Amino acid sequence: MRPRDIDRVRSRPRADRSSARRQPTGRLPLLPLTLVLALLTAVSAVISVAFGAEHIPIGDVWRTVYDGLVGQRSDSAYSVIVWDLRLPRSLLAALVGAGLALAGTLMQTLVRNPLADPYLLGVSSGAAVGATAVLTIGAFSALGVWALSGGALIGALAATALVYSVARAQGELTALRLVLSGVVLSSAFMALSSMLVFTVGDSHAAESVMFWMLGSVSGATWAKLPITVVVVGASAVAMLAMRSWLDAYAAGSDTAASLGVPVVALRNALFAIQALLIGVLVAVAGGIGFVGLIVPHAARLLVGATHRAVIPVAVFGGALFLIWVDVISRVAAAPREMPLGIVTGLIGAPVFLFLMNRRSYSFGGQK
Repeated sequence: MRPRDIDRVRSRPRADRSSARRQPTGRLPLLPLTLVLALLTAVSAVISVAFGAEHIPIGDVWRTVYDGLVGQRSDSAYSVIVWDLRLPRSLLAALVGAGLALAGTLMQTLVRNPLADPYLLGVSSGAAVGATAVLTIGAFSALGVWALSGGALIGALAATALVYSVARAQGELTALRLVLSGVVLSSAFMALSSMLVFTVGDSHAAESVMFWMLGSVSGATWAKLPITVVVVGASAVAMLAMRSWLDAYAAGSDTAASLGVPVVALRNALFAIQALLIGVLVAVAGGIGFVGLIVPHAARLLVGATHRAVIPVAVFGGALFLIWVDVISRVAAAPREMPLGIVTGLIGAPVFLFLMNRRSYSFGGQK
């Protein structure tokens, strides 16, 4: 059954429709909220450029951005800081935040667990092995300036293939087998990363590995943006195209199969999208926790549990959130920068506890 057909089936009145499929009262209207979040994200991406070790007046930021857009960019210090350093950084933060929120939404649906985060299947741990190999023993040096990102992406894809192979070797690819295989292999990957650091015994390399694992967009360049835009955009489009299948799958694989959803093919597709998305995000920004966990929850509280509503709100909400997390990381310990994972952890833990205490919240019929 096609997603459009499932939409029609789900729109018919039924006395026994589950609470997860009802649109709860008090939800915010989707279109106005999405437009407001998109506008706030765009404005924040520009305003955030003003903050850092060298403060730039907001008026000068807008003027510098406008001059660059109309082809009148100057060689002033402000222009170099804005266009070469901070603007690509803010845009990358927005893309990574959007991608992590999208990956969190996908992962929570894939394993039908509201506590799942994008790193559950060990992809980020595999990326950490690749990045650690670059920072400690100089692996992938042939990639030049792309060595760190390339090593992380290669490690992520290798981890994905291994997790998939182990889970598939046990029989049918189920959510439980994926989670168990991912958790076990993730521990093994982290142990391998630690062994590389211990073997080299270089304190500077160890500090670099720790900083990378906690996440940062300080290495943002214009060259890193296109692939991130393509992967995040394509993943969002694919998930929106499958939104009705995702709604049915969130209610249970048996329910989805009864509605004609190709459950096995859908599960494989979600795993592939998740792996590519997280692999690219970790490669360009390292490991950033809590974004993919708390943003999808907040989106469901605002607009309900259907993926048609959750996906756009989560994407723009994640982008907006990480832009300002990056600002905090720049100014909280200036002139040094704080890893993004520290900020998201300090903010995310109390926020998540607050969201869990909301009585109106549910996921896939689970209260």
